[in-house]
Amino acid sequence: MVFASANVGFKQDVPQEQNVFLEDPVMVSVLQRYLPEKVLSEISPDLIQISDWANTEGAVLTARMEEDQPRLRQYDSWCRRVDELLVTEAWMKQKEIAAREGVVAIAYERKYGEYSRIYQMAKLMLWTSGSGLYSCPIAMTDGCARVLELNGTQEMKDRVYTRLISRDPKKFITSGQWMTERPGGSDVGRTETQAVWDESRKCWSISGFKWFSSATDADVTMLLARTHDPNPSAAPGSMRDGSKGLSLYLANVRDEAGKLNGVRIHRLKDKVGTKALPTAELELDGMIAQQVGDNYRGVKNISAILNITRVYCGMGCTAAMQRFILGVKEYARRREVFGALLKDQPLHLATVANMELQYRATSQFTFYCIAMLGRIESLDNNLPQVKDQDIPLLRLLTPILKVWSAKNAFAMSQEAMECFGGQGYMEETGLGRAMRDVLVNTIWEGTTNVLSLDVLRVMAETGGDALGLYAETIREILSPLKDQSQWSKSVRSLEDCLSLISHHFTTYATLETRNLLEASARGLTFAMADVISGALLCQHAAWSAVKAQANPSNSIVASEATVDRISAQRWCEDLEKKLSFQIESLGSETRYDEDKLMLFGLADARTSHTTTIQATFASKL
Repeated sequence: MVFASANVGFKQDVPQEQNVFLEDPVMVSVLQRYLPEKVLSEISPDLIQISDWANTEGAVLTARMEEDQPRLRQYDSWCRRVDELLVTEAWMKQKEIAAREGVVAIAYERKYGEYSRIYQMAKLMLWTSGSGLYSCPIAMTDGCARVLELNGTQEMKDRVYTRLISRDPKKFITSGQWMTERPGGSDVGRTETQAVWDESRKCWSISGFKWFSSATDADVTMLLARTHDPNPSAAPGSMRDGSKGLSLYLANVRDEAGKLNGVRIHRLKDKVGTKALPTAELELDGMIAQQVGDNYRGVKNISAILNITRVYCGMGCTAAMQRFILGVKEYARRREVFGALLKDQPLHLATVANMELQYRATSQFTFYCIAMLGRIESLDNNLPQVKDQDIPLLRLLTPILKVWSAKNAFAMSQEAMECFGGQGYMEETGLGRAMRDVLVNTIWEGTTNVLSLDVLRVMAETGGDALGLYAETIREILSPLKDQSQWSKSVRSLEDCLSLISHHFTTYATLETRNLLEASARGLTFAMADVISGALLCQHAAWSAVKAQANPSNSIVASEATVDRISAQRWCEDLEKKLSFQIESLGSETRYDEDKLMLFGLADARTSHTTTIQATFASKL
């Protein structure tokens, strides 16, 4: 045996990049169920090519963007304030590619009607790994387009909307979303930015400070501001408090001469991840803007943005999980330890199988929401299915999808890194960057706790109707499976879980037990995600079984049906025990007071005691 050296000895067989669309049976199967065969046949070549692009040109551009991160040049050599944002050529190239590939346009061209959103999001899932975080401004651009489609004036649509959805790189523009301020991130009711009507220029003048603005290099932006009453008879500076005093505005980031429109870039944010994305603190001083929709309807009018950006979070997290699981499986086929490949070792198999199961569940939930969004945008909103089910259900499910998928994706990033061992901890493999980048989803558009409370808000605002709709929807999904013996255990488990969730909501939905309900909001939100995902897994497995029966000679289809059944049944096993623990342990009647005592009561008492002792000593000096 020769001595090992830099060039001699063992060299690990390197995992190969894969065309994700061709290699991932989960995504293809989901698309087969949701899309007409003709539509899937037409769009598949596009999905194949964008996956190839992500592994080639996209990977190169992403690496360049990480190496040459955004910089801010605030002053020129003559001490003049210029606030020049410097981004790499690779970042600007991504904008051109986004336009050319129609990653926004597909949804609004609606070539395939209600299925256009599914096509768009499927392409975005494959594109995002090569986009180098350009998916963030694309999400906000998409949200802005939807708001203008619904609430914009004809002038806004002609001037801005048509360019947000353009495939022409020379016409395509992106939008920012400037909501977050120092007093509160998700608590927009504390917004300090103010909008004053400028009669001489017939426009709104906006001034304030935006603490966190992603896509600082956007062409236009949407923002919230506290509106001064423009009525001449109102007292000067008359405004409403809280979120009821906010209106929504659209503004160009730069004027026709290319100068910033009343914007000063205070500084770029030094973030844990998403470093290629230019994010900044902005001071607004007389920014010229147009109001979108009516006065004081800002929070309501941005709901269309939130639906889309939260679905983007779900899609982005699903895409990250897809890459993690495919990479881990590819490595397991090539890495040998203790005399066997990782793919043949029981503990590793069990670990990766749990990751696969979570990815499958998240995929089902994500595309279920995407399909609803597509129907809402493309069908008559007065249709009973859309008006009475899709619209209210999507409002409930988007915060649930967002928090659940974000937590799952970050947990999987850590597990994936561990599956690669020491090599996974090396920056060169990209897993560290992927982990840092996916983490932002737990915070962007609301933290886990904030959105869990939003779920409670939906319940309260609808008088419990949202919970009834949720339960009814799941029972409709499970109804065809009730008489099938192989699904009886799974159906019974999910129905028991529904009863547990409903019981907890109804028991603690009183003023006296409000604290207990809030304390369990996170557990309830995760439970609702687990249950609907389980129902969707069962539904998909039943569909897969029918497909296998129709193709008895196709062994691949038969294997897919078996795997889908195993996945669904395994997900539903012991789900009630899991849910009971995560709900009850967080919302027990004694736990709330115990938590306060453990975290703050004892500390406050000690502080008070220490202060008394210090005062006593001081009096003796």
